[in-house]
Amino acid sequence: MTVPDIDWFEERAAIAEHDGGCSRSEAENLAARAQGFKNAEAYWQWLADYVVTKQIK
Repeated sequence: MTVPDIDWFEERAAIAEHDGGCSRSEAENLAARAQGFKNAEAYWQWLADYVVTKQIK
């Protein structure tokens, strides 16, 4: 897996929230799934682990 695109994630989540009427949580889950993650929690955990280990898993 490559490092997720944080800018793309934030942009997609904002669009889903603003234009799609989703809650922020729902919007982040949609954006995370679009990058291959189970949900936003898994997305943020992956990024946190990457920052700590500097390794792509």
